[in-house]
Amino acid sequence: MREGLPTYPILILTGKNHKEKKKKMKMKMKMKMKFSMLATLTALCFCEARGAGAASAPAGGEWNKVVEAAKKEGQLRIFGPAGAKLREALSETFTKNYGISVDYIGASGFQIPSRVGVERRVGVYGWDIFMAGTTTLFKGLKPQGALDSIEPALLLPDVKDPKSWRGGELPFFERERIGLSVLRGAGQYLFINTKLVRPEEFKSWRDLLNPKWKGKIVIGRDPRIAGYGNATFKFFFTDKNLGQGYIRELLKQEPPLLRDDRIAAQWLAQGKYPICICSDIDTIRLIDEGLPITAIDGRQLKEGTHVTSAYANISVANRAPHPNAAKLYANWLLSKEGTTLFSKASGMPAIRLDVPTDHVKPWTIPEANWQISNTEEGLAFEEPLGAFLKQVMGE
Repeated sequence: MREGLPTYPILILTGKNHKEKKKKMKMKMKMKMKFSMLATLTALCFCEARGAGAASAPAGGEWNKVVEAAKKEGQLRIFGPAGAKLREALSETFTKNYGISVDYIGASGFQIPSRVGVERRVGVYGWDIFMAGTTTLFKGLKPQGALDSIEPALLLPDVKDPKSWRGGELPFFERERIGLSVLRGAGQYLFINTKLVRPEEFKSWRDLLNPKWKGKIVIGRDPRIAGYGNATFKFFFTDKNLGQGYIRELLKQEPPLLRDDRIAAQWLAQGKYPICICSDIDTIRLIDEGLPITAIDGRQLKEGTHVTSAYANISVANRAPHPNAAKLYANWLLSKEGTTLFSKASGMPAIRLDVPTDHVKPWTIPEANWQISNTEEGLAFEEPLGAFLKQVMGE
């Protein structure tokens, strides 16, 4: 008897209703054969569908192997940007999708290299993924040997396809490809308290030099450390219409230089300082809560502003304790799903072309001719900027 074919009982029928019973039996046999053929066709279609799905994965089933190995590792450790909303977006859906727990530590970028350096010096390699500003990654972690090239970790076809990204190329931020930028927006960190200042008072960055603003501007992140303060001052430093002279004049306005993004945003909302070069994370959160704050749109300023990925960059750790989970996470974050969640949580536009921008503030979308400030080329200005700031501000 061949396997897979239906078998039916052989009945011997006698009596006056023999013909009628025989007729009914034939009809039942035909119905059973039809159902058997339908089941076989359904199974074949299912197998074909599964085959089509596998074909869209990386060749050789490498993706499936990574997923299974990552699930066996069962854990992932991430050093990422601070904030509950970002932590949720960057961990919870990934855990739901793959069943891998995420130990997520949120921190300001300048805090990461020192901690990682101490750990590595005593032989502790505790991190799988770093998400931070390019200064932190390129200047802080790369010299410690704490990063591997992310390129070999890219497996999903749509992630590796240059056509998926704005500009037609993968957004590596330095030549050895230690990391990729995920989001990129207008580097506009100038916010005002709308009860005390009118947005139309600013047509140029030079309007901050008006004597009436002396003592009324606060800078949330000291430009001498990594972060948006440094990025903003680097824009001033390199812009042909601003430059060193502008920085000197701005510092004469006596702005407090904090190292606490949250406090600076609160002072702005309270009206203690009506103008702030502030963290967009903390400030947008207060805007969403209905507090009287708005951003000055870079498009209304004569000089415009720069383009930055801020903290929205990803690198894979060297000697990661969960290497397959790290590889899986990198691909997930760079997929449409991961990038969309990151963009919505941060309020920054994505570099992927298939991620919508209807959820971001209009002033975060950069102009095409604005310079990207935090690639390797832009970071080359950090040393001369640092020397200049040391000269005019001290250590």
